Amino acid sequence: MPLTSTETHSPSDNTLSAWYAIYTRHQHEKTVARILASKGFETLLPLYQSAHSWQDRTKMLCLPLFPCYVFIRGGLERRLDILTTPGIYALVSNAGRPTAIPSAEIEAVQRSVDRGAQIKPHPFVSAGKRVRILGGSLDGVQGILVRQGRDQKLVVSVELLQRSVAIRVEGYDIELA
Repeated sequence: MPLTSTETHSPSDNTLSAWYAIYTRHQHEKTVARILASKGFETLLPLYQSAHSWQDRTKMLCLPLFPCYVFIRGGLERRLDILTTPGIYALVSNAGRPTAIPSAEIEAVQRSVDRGAQIKPHPFVSAGKRVRILGGSLDGVQGILVRQGRDQKLVVSVELLQRSVAIRVEGYDIELA
């Protein structure tokens, strides 16, 4: 299974539209993304791999980077089609209007997942030094540099959701953004 689930079935006029977040029921993210894609929406469900152990075995699972959220690009003119999808609670909104997520935040998450970086959920971070990765497969990705013990990690945040992901940046050149 790929580490990102992006389905593109939307009309060409939506290619420049903004991304929006959909709040879903717990553990319904993959189902919601699949159903919306079959309805013709462009969706994004960034995933990461995690080892889970039970008494008799250990298994690698693909889990959502942002639990209970699926991203959708444009298509808000079909809001009823979106909101009647099983497993969806609501579009993330402010004052009753769906709030667009800055494309730079979505692109940073998407590039990090697509390039195979070691990525996992991280508590939301809003303070710290903002840096940009130079060179390599993550060239241009921006985030906040944090240290956990000896590890240096770049935290990429989606401000609207107050959620973050951490990317290991050992071996990458970085500069202040």
